[in-house]
Amino acid sequence: MTVKELVNHFSLEIIAGEDYLQRIIVKSKTRRPGLEFIDYFDFLPMQHVKVLGENEITYLHMLDEEERNMRVGNLIKYDPPCIVVTDNQEELTYLTKYCTKEKIPLLRTAATNYEFIGKIDSYMIKKLAPEIAVHGVCVNVFGIGVLLRGESGIGKSETAHTLIGRGHRLVADDIVVIKRLSSHTILGTHNEKNKEFLALRSIGLLNVTRQYGRKAFQDETRIALDIELTNWKDDALYNDLEVKQRYTEYMGVKVPHIPIQLQPGRDIAGLIEAAVNNWYLKQQGYSAAEEFMERIEKDMEGK
Repeated sequence: MTVKELVNHFSLEIIAGEDYLQRIIVKSKTRRPGLEFIDYFDFLPMQHVKVLGENEITYLHMLDEEERNMRVGNLIKYDPPCIVVTDNQEELTYLTKYCTKEKIPLLRTAATNYEFIGKIDSYMIKKLAPEIAVHGVCVNVFGIGVLLRGESGIGKSETAHTLIGRGHRLVADDIVVIKRLSSHTILGTHNEKNKEFLALRSIGLLNVTRQYGRKAFQDETRIALDIELTNWKDDALYNDLEVKQRYTEYMGVKVPHIPIQLQPGRDIAGLIEAAVNNWYLKQQGYSAAEEFMERIEKDMEGK
């Protein structure tokens, strides 16, 4: 991501370094300088966007010119792709001098330090997250992200269309972009080209927002379930009270995996809704199988 993308997204004012907005941002977290003002320490991370709020600027204003120049010089040694000053702080001549000399964009925003850091970190984490493309369909069902997979032509898009008709939302069809936000979280989204589009065999391409309204589409969703649509196999049905949980791994993140077999007459969309609701209840600590066994035990004790 370039500094220019950051400037455009947050409407930042350019104080210095306008010719260097193509500098690359590679770290997804900003830093408020502390020790960086004191000296150069090789254990501190390099190349982070530096954000200076009211406290940092007030501190620099308290110093005499010689010491202030030294502190700012120390900060520059950490090679920030840009420096952002929040709270519309003024009297930044000394920062302008160093940023111009070192070809570092100096930017400013009226947002408070706390507000801006929250927004920029969230934005950069998503933009710089490692990602892969998966063949499938991503939908949001009852507020929970579901990745639908299966062989080509098995009915993923048709199932998504049925879910949309039941009030759920499409995120991406055919190509799902998966971003790894943390060791426990992956995000599903579109690749811009397929945004809002759903391809149905025999029908063609649909724009779901034009056809069904804005409620039919969602830009991104955290993926909580990996559901695979498979062909019917008599010997692969499970009639246990509770099926042992399986997982699919995406970029080191394990996602609960549920296979659903297809057969004429089966309500696949309804089964997906049931799977989502059942997963949610388990997250709340409830298990239908456990409650059923407790009832059986109580009945046996009574007899």
